[in-house]
Amino acid sequence: MSVIIEPLATEKATKLIESTNTIVLVVNKSSTKTQIKSEIEKMFSVKVAKINVSISPTGEKKAYIKLKPEFKALDVAHKLGIL
Repeated sequence: MSVIIEPLATEKATKLIESTNTIVLVVNKSSTKTQIKSEIEKMFSVKVAKINVSISPTGEKKAYIKLKPEFKALDVAHKLGIL
């Protein structure tokens, strides 16, 4: 089972990358915060400070992943192809 489905590249998501060091991803609906955290830390060699999750009216589960200050969300966004 893959936890991450796709990165979200909206205007709001881009603003969050620059202002609050946060990446927004669409994730599997059955995945937990712990699974999301471990997957992100393994894939990108970063440390996660906090994860917020929301389910949109269309049924997508979005994960707002705030990275610790020593890691840059901009670098992760480049690896994902968002920016």
